[in-house]
Amino acid sequence: MIDQATIDRILDATQIVDVVSEFVTLRKRGVNYVGLCPFHNEKTPSFSVSPTKGLCKCFSCGKGGNAVHFIMEHEQLSYYEALKYLAKKYNIEIKERELSNEEKQAQNNRESMFIVNSFARNYFQDILINHIDGKSIGMAYFRQRGFRDDTIKKFQLGFSTDARDALAQEGQKKGYRKDFLLKTGLCYERDDHSLSDRFRGRVIFPVHTLSGKVVAFGGRILNADKKIAKYVNSPESEIYHKSNELYGIYFAKQAIVKQDRCFLVEGYTDVISMHQSGVENVVASSGTSLTSGQIRLIHRFTNNITVIYDGDMAGIKASIRGIDMLLEEGMSIKVVLLPDGDDPDSFARKHNATDFQAYITANEVDFIRFKANLLIDEAGKDPMKRAELIADIVKSISVIPEAIVRSVYIRECSQLLRIEEKLLQIEMGKLIEKQNEKTNKSAYNDVPPAYIPEDVVPEEVYQSFIPEEGKEGSEFYEYERLIMSALVRYGEKIMCNMTTEEGKEVPVTVIEYVTNDLKQDELNFHNPLHRKILSEAGMHLKDNNFICERYFIAHPDPFISKLAAELSSDRDQLSKYHTKGQHIVTDDERLHELVPSLMTSFKNAIIEEELKHIMYALQDPENSKSEEKYTAIIKRYMNVQRIRDIMAKRLGDRVVLRK
Repeated sequence: MIDQATIDRILDATQIVDVVSEFVTLRKRGVNYVGLCPFHNEKTPSFSVSPTKGLCKCFSCGKGGNAVHFIMEHEQLSYYEALKYLAKKYNIEIKERELSNEEKQAQNNRESMFIVNSFARNYFQDILINHIDGKSIGMAYFRQRGFRDDTIKKFQLGFSTDARDALAQEGQKKGYRKDFLLKTGLCYERDDHSLSDRFRGRVIFPVHTLSGKVVAFGGRILNADKKIAKYVNSPESEIYHKSNELYGIYFAKQAIVKQDRCFLVEGYTDVISMHQSGVENVVASSGTSLTSGQIRLIHRFTNNITVIYDGDMAGIKASIRGIDMLLEEGMSIKVVLLPDGDDPDSFARKHNATDFQAYITANEVDFIRFKANLLIDEAGKDPMKRAELIADIVKSISVIPEAIVRSVYIRECSQLLRIEEKLLQIEMGKLIEKQNEKTNKSAYNDVPPAYIPEDVVPEEVYQSFIPEEGKEGSEFYEYERLIMSALVRYGEKIMCNMTTEEGKEVPVTVIEYVTNDLKQDELNFHNPLHRKILSEAGMHLKDNNFICERYFIAHPDPFISKLAAELSSDRDQLSKYHTKGQHIVTDDERLHELVPSLMTSFKNAIIEEELKHIMYALQDPENSKSEEKYTAIIKRYMNVQRIRDIMAKRLGDRVVLRK
C-alpha cells in the first residue's frame, strides 16, 4: 500500500499536460489544451486538459480525471499501479510493504500477464546475448540484417533456443504460474499436459504498448523448413488484441508528433531498419490489413499518414482495401512506391535519413490518384473493368467526411478517368445517401428504450423505464450531483453567517450548511459515494489546511478520487448570470444563493418523485379495494402536495440543470 503522504508527493509533482501529451497530441486553446480523445473514436477534438486544475475530461464520452485516472484508463492499470507509473516518471521513491502470498495471488490477470511477458522478454534477451546458440544463430541473423547493438537493445530483440520447454521450465522455476504462461501464449499445452515453448528456435520481436509494456511477441524461424510457419505471433489474450496494436508505436510516438506524419510499413524489420537509418516516425501493421483500432492509435498523434509499399502489386492491391477507413477518419493519406526489388527494410539500409526523406518527398502521391492509376493500368481497355474501377474510386471518395475535399477529388478523378464530373457527383451522392440511411438506422436501433420519446411507445412500456430512486436519470439525482459538485469545489469555503440563539454571528461553510440542511429534514443522499464524501468532509473540516477539492481528488479510494475529479471538472459553472454591468458572477461569489437554491431544488425533486409514486399507488386496483388504505394514500398525497407548494415558494429563481 502507498501512504497518503507519498500519494500527495506524486500528485504535486505530476504535470497533467506532460502526462497526457505522451499519448495525445495537444494544442493550446486559451488557458487549456485540447486534443482528440484517446478513449473513443472522434474527428473533432473534445478532450480538454486543464493545467491549472490538473484535470482532463472528454466532453463527448465523459472520461477523464486527474493524471492518475488518465493513466488508469489509458493503460488499464489499477489505482496503485498508475501511482507507481507516475512515481517512476517523476523519480519519486515509493516505500511499501511486501505483498503477502494471498495478495500476490489476488493480483489481477492483466497485471500478472504483463509481469510474465516482462520475464519472457528478459529471458529472450539473455539467451541472445549470453547463450552459445543465441550468439551464433540469433545474433548472426541480426548482424546479417545490419542491426547495430544499440538498435538490438532499443527494440529488446531476443532469441529462443530449439529446446522444447526451456522457457517454460525457467519460468516455473522462478515461480511464474503455468496458467499465465499459457494465457500469454508463451507456451501451449501438449496432450500429456506438459508445456511446450511457442517461440522455440526463433528470433524474437517484442510488441509494446504505448507506454512501453510488452503485450505480445513475434518470432521468426531461421531455417528453411517450408512445413514450419515463417512467423509465429502471440495469440489473442486478455491483454493482447492484434487489431488494437501497432508494432513500433512506443518508439515512434514522439517522432510522429514532432514530424506531424506517420509512415506505415508492413513488418518488424522494416520499422527497425528505418529507425536505425534515422527515420523514427514509423509503425507497422504487422502483416494485417489496417483496423479501426490501429487507425485511432495513429490519429491520436497525427492526421497525416504515408504508406510505404514495395513493388509487390498483389500485396498492394490487397492492402489498399483497408485504406478507405483512413479516408473515413478524415486523414490525409500519401503513398510511396519503392524501387523494384526494395522493401522499406532494404531501402533503409542503403540510405540515411536525409536521403530516405528526400526520396519520399519526391515520390509520394495522393492515395486517390495512386489508386486510380493502379486500377486504370489493371483495367486496360476493358469497359466493364473500367466501370468497376470508377465505382471503386468513387466509393473511396464518398467516405471522406469533408465535402470540399470530396469535391476536389471528384474534379481530379473526372480529368484522370475522362468521365463527366456530374456523373461522378451523382454516383457519389447515391453512395453517401445509402451510407447515411445505414448509419441513421443503426443509430436508432442502438438507442435504449428509455430514451425513445414517450409518444412513440405504449404507456406501459414507457413507465417501465422510469428510473428508480437514487439512480442516474431521476431528477433529484441530477440535483444531488450538482450539490456534490458545489461541495467538492467549495466545501471548506464560508458561504454565509448565521446568528446563534445568543445573538452571535457564526460563519457557515458549504459542508456545514449541506450537512445541517439534510439533517433538519431527516434526509440523506441516495448515492453511497456522495454520503461517504459528505461524512468525511465533515470530519476533516476542522483541519486548518483542509481543501475539499484537493483532499478528495487525492483520496486513496480510487472510486472517490475519480468521482471528485469528475465533479470538479464540470465544463460550466453550476449557475452563472450577468449583473447589470454584464459581469459574469462566478459560483464562489454567490454560494450564499446557489447552495440553498440547489438544496431546495433537490428536496423539491424528491417531493415530485414521491408524488409520482403516490399516483401510481392510487391507480393500483388492489389499493382501491381497501377504503382505509385508499384514504391513507389520499391523505398522504394531500400532505405531500402541500409540502410541494411550500417548496415552490422557496425556489424563486430556480437553478437550471445542464443535461
